[in-house]
Amino acid sequence: MNLRYSLFLIISLLPLAVRAQKPVQESTGFYQFLSDDPNQKPFYDDRKGVIAKNGMVATAHPEASKVGVEILKAGGNAIDAAVAVQFALAVVHPSAGNLGGGGFLVFRSNTGKSYSIDFREKAPAKGHADMYLDKNGNVIPGASTLGRLASGVPGSVAGMAEAHAKHGKLSWQKILQPAIDLAEKGVIQTDREARGLNAVKKDLTVLNPGTKYFLNPSGKDWAAGDTLIQKDLGKVLRRIQNKGRDGFYRGKVAKWLVKDINSHKEGIISKKDLADYQAQWRETVVQDYKDYKLITMAPPSSGGIALVQLMRLTEQQPLRKWGWHSDSTIQVMIEAERRVYADRAKFLGDPDFVKIPTETLVSKEYLQKRWSDFNWDKATDSKDISGGIFPGYESLETTHFSVVDKDGNAVSVTTTLNGGYGSRIVIKKGGFFMNNEMDDFSIKAGAPNMYGLIGNKANAIAPGKRMLSSMTPTIIEKDGKLLMVVGTPGGSTIITSVYQTILNVLEHGMTMQQAVNALKFHHQWLPDKTTFEANAFSEGAIQKLQSKGYFLEQQRNTIGRMDCILVLPDGSLEGGSDPRGDDTSIGY
Repeated sequence: MNLRYSLFLIISLLPLAVRAQKPVQESTGFYQFLSDDPNQKPFYDDRKGVIAKNGMVATAHPEASKVGVEILKAGGNAIDAAVAVQFALAVVHPSAGNLGGGGFLVFRSNTGKSYSIDFREKAPAKGHADMYLDKNGNVIPGASTLGRLASGVPGSVAGMAEAHAKHGKLSWQKILQPAIDLAEKGVIQTDREARGLNAVKKDLTVLNPGTKYFLNPSGKDWAAGDTLIQKDLGKVLRRIQNKGRDGFYRGKVAKWLVKDINSHKEGIISKKDLADYQAQWRETVVQDYKDYKLITMAPPSSGGIALVQLMRLTEQQPLRKWGWHSDSTIQVMIEAERRVYADRAKFLGDPDFVKIPTETLVSKEYLQKRWSDFNWDKATDSKDISGGIFPGYESLETTHFSVVDKDGNAVSVTTTLNGGYGSRIVIKKGGFFMNNEMDDFSIKAGAPNMYGLIGNKANAIAPGKRMLSSMTPTIIEKDGKLLMVVGTPGGSTIITSVYQTILNVLEHGMTMQQAVNALKFHHQWLPDKTTFEANAFSEGAIQKLQSKGYFLEQQRNTIGRMDCILVLPDGSLEGGSDPRGDDTSIGY
C-alpha cells in the first residue's frame, strides 16, 4: 500500500504540462492514477478485500453471504451455495432478490468445463408486440413498468431447480432451509433495506389493496434494526422445498399467482404459462482476450457478446500505458461503448426467435471495421452510428452474486425483478414480488425503455419469447485456471461496469476490491452522453473531452454494485463486494 501511495504522489505531483500528454511509461504492476488534482481519489471507498483459503461468497446482503458460506462449510459445492443464496436473497433483499423474477447463471467446474442456464422470464402466451401501445400507436406511460400487466412468466425457481438437479451435491431440502428460517424467524433490516421499503410504501398500498405485505406492523416507517417477518413467503418456500419446481409452477402457489395477476382484468399470465415454463441450458460465450479467456452469458443476455466486443475493441489500445481514467483511456472506452450498444439495439434478442450473428459480432475483422471511423480529435456523433452492416443478415433493479468453493468450482449469477421491487405487485397469499420485466422488450421500435435503452424488432414482444437483458455474469481464466468471477446489477450500466472492473484488474493492476471500489462511468449510444460518478474524472480530463465534443454528465447516484472474486497467485481468494450497497464478501 505504501508503494502504491508513493506512486500516486509521484504521478500527481508531475508538472501539469507533462501530465497533459499521453503517458508512455510501462505499467509497474500497480494501478496508474493520472490526475491534475493531487487530492482526487480513484475510489468510491477505501474498503479492503476479504481473503480466504477454502471458499468465498460475495452477495448483495450479509445474511445471504452467511447462508452461502454455511452451505460450503456443510460440504456443499458452489452450485449448492448459489441456489441457497438465490432463495435467501428473495427473503432478505426483496427489491431484487426474487422468486417472481429471472436471470442467468454461468458455471465453471474445476475441470474447466463451462455451462450456463437461462432462467430469464418469458412473455405470456397472450403477449403481443403492440400490447403497451394505445389506439394511436403511442406508448402507454407506465403500462410496462407498474402493475399486473408488466410481469413476465417468472424463471428463478425453475433455474435453481435445474442447476441443482444437474450439478448440486447436498439435498434440495437442506439448501432451502436457510431461506425458510430467515422468512419465518425474520431478518433485521439494514438502513438501506429500510429506506427502500419506505420509498415504495405508497405503490405497495395502492397496487395491493387488502394486504399489508412489506408494511411495518407498527404503522411507522421501517428503520434499521426492525425485524421483517414473512410468514406467507415462508410457506411458499416450504412448498418449493417439498415439491421442487412444481411447488411454485403448479398447485396452490401457481393458483395464487394467476388469481392475483388476473384479479384486476389487466394481467395475462395463465396456469399454462407457468406449467410450461422451462429454464434453458445455453452454450456459454467463450472468447479470448489477450492471454485470458472470457466465459460469459449468451443471448437473450446481451451482456456476453457486448462484453467481448468491448474488450476486443480496446484490446489493441495501450490502456496500461495511458493509465486509469486518463483522457485517452476514457475516450477509447466511450467510443467502444457507443458502437457496442448500437449493435445491441439492432441485432440482439431471444435466440429461439431471431437469428443472432454471434461469431461475426465478436470477430476481430468486424470490430476493426466498426472502429474505422474513430477520430482522436472529436467525439463520434451517435446519430452517425447505427448497428453494423454485414452480408447475409436480416434485420435492467438487479442483484449479482459470485461463489467459489474449496475445489475451485465457480458460479456467477445475476438475477432480477428489473426495476426496484419489480412491478410492485406482491402475490396475495404468496408474499413475493413480481417482476416488471416486460419493459425489457422493445415496446415500440426506437422507443427507450426505463433505462433509456433503444430496441428494435429483434427484441419485439411475442408469445413465449424471452426479453433481451443486460445481465453479464462472467468468469475469467488465465492459463487454463480460474482467475476471476465478476458481475453486477445496474440495468443498462451492467455491461459497462463489468467491462471497467475487469480492465481495472487486468490492465491497471488493481486488487479485486480496488477494482470494485473504483469510480465508474457509462455510455450506451443513445442518449448521446457519458454519465460518471462524482470525482470519476479529473477536471483536466473533463476539459479535454469536452473540447472534443463529448457531453459529460455527473451521475447523482452511484454506478454498479459489484460482487466479485479473484484467485490470488498463492491460490487464496479475494472477495470484492461493493461499498455502494450492503454488499458483503465472506470466506472461510
